[in-house]
Amino acid sequence: QVHVVESGGGLVQAGGSLSLSCVVSGTNFGVYTMGWYRQAPGSQREMVAAINGIGGAIYADPEKGRFTITRNNAQKALYLQVNSLKPEDTGVYYCNTYPITDWGWGQGTQVTVSS
Repeated sequence: QVHVVESGGGLVQAGGSLSLSCVVSGTNFGVYTMGWYRQAPGSQREMVAAINGIGGAIYADPEKGRFTITRNNAQKALYLQVNSLKPEDTGVYYCNTYPITDWGWGQGTQVTVSS
């Protein structure tokens, strides 16, 4: 069974930065394209960044230039460096495959950006 654990969130002022991490167990992590997703209060979960097995990355338009997604296949870990944070970046951040498969969701990590 796949187990996903996200961490690194917190409360930060606008303009600040955070480093999010996700560790995956129970699967062959390196073969999957992975994504970071954000669920803002009252909104649907949306993809903010994704990265394939060899490091090719894509970003949602609002996150381009501010977010950087990376991965370490040997450690089965996914990372998201978030810079120049805005209040609209507030939400719970999750990692999962991209597109979504049948892993289920971890508990996520809360990011709150104050203005």
